Amino acid sequence: MRQRADYQVSTTRASSGLAGRRGLLTLFGVSVLCLLLAGCGGASSTVSGLARVTASNSAVDPGTSLGGRPAPNFSLVDQFGRRVTLAEFRGKAVVLAFVESHCTTICPLTTLSMVQSLRLLGRDARDVQLVGINANPDATRVSDVRDYSVAHDMMHDWVFLTGTLPALKRVWKDYGVFVQAVAGNIDHEPAMYLIRPDGREQTLFLTQMAYAAVPQQAQVLADATATVLHGHPAIHTTVSMQYQRGIAPKASISLRVVGGTPVGGTVRLGGGRPHLVVFFATWTDENSNLSAQLLALNRYQRTAARRGWPPLVAIDEASTEPSPTALRTALARVPARLDYPVVSDSTGDIADGYGVQDEPWIELVSSKGKVLFSNDGWFPTGALDKAVQKALRHRS
Repeated sequence: MRQRADYQVSTTRASSGLAGRRGLLTLFGVSVLCLLLAGCGGASSTVSGLARVTASNSAVDPGTSLGGRPAPNFSLVDQFGRRVTLAEFRGKAVVLAFVESHCTTICPLTTLSMVQSLRLLGRDARDVQLVGINANPDATRVSDVRDYSVAHDMMHDWVFLTGTLPALKRVWKDYGVFVQAVAGNIDHEPAMYLIRPDGREQTLFLTQMAYAAVPQQAQVLADATATVLHGHPAIHTTVSMQYQRGIAPKASISLRVVGGTPVGGTVRLGGGRPHLVVFFATWTDENSNLSAQLLALNRYQRTAARRGWPPLVAIDEASTEPSPTALRTALARVPARLDYPVVSDSTGDIADGYGVQDEPWIELVSSKGKVLFSNDGWFPTGALDKAVQKALRHRS
């Protein structure tokens, strides 16, 4: 069974972990209008990105001030097998995230926001170090953190650290991060720490499961990071901080076909049309043999055509892809024709509207826009047909 990471972050549990250990006043940005962050040397400044995050935008965490406590040091091994300590980054701002090495749920959103924040910082990004700490107790090898870094094209954008399980547990405990493995599923808190150049903790962020909010979280992270850098550089505002509702299943939307059948043209979702949607991302290829899984969906499409079932549409979650050419490259590796259209969700609005929680994610949607079932992961051979048939029978 493929491992997945759950991002459940309850206020109760977090209060005994992250929030409780550090005495935080607030955990999420849901009830926070804006924050004042203390810059290096005790100066304080209003962070423009955070001031734009309102209580109505639950998809973005504006961060919680940590009060400048010394960040616990550690010594772990990165994706190249090199020994790395936190202390060696003194003089730089550090964005430290806890990332599950096989995660296909929220961790890619965390790391994507980290990388995008560096781009927003421009030349000042040279004074920032991105660090990941492995949060998978069942996959602690160097190859595990290396594979994640390669899949997301981050090999040279950060250091992704791992170590022995006792060593990792010490770091998790030092930072108050809950990590648990149950029956192959990894449950951990999606925590990002902003650490000042003087080695003191500045801000805690918790990533939310919202694809379209990644650029917003990146903006907030870049703005917060700028406050701890020398000269407090101004960061160009690139996105609106308004809550993005996403495109719901009953909404009518026309999408350009980028692969599969028919070649070219558009395909419509919603608007009184039932459909089966398969959300996927090419960076899952190593774990799932993406080409084989995409080809296996031909069976459903042919069965659907014979029996009058909802047609299939595959949606690449382009908002998380490591490059604009990732989908085209992946489709070129598929050894035969796909009998269904492949489209692209470039902003993440479709994934959010459909409530996608993982990659891949499969939903059967009725003509009225009701989700008849959702499935986390690929179906075994023949199981998809049975699941659709059962859902349609129960609906009637």
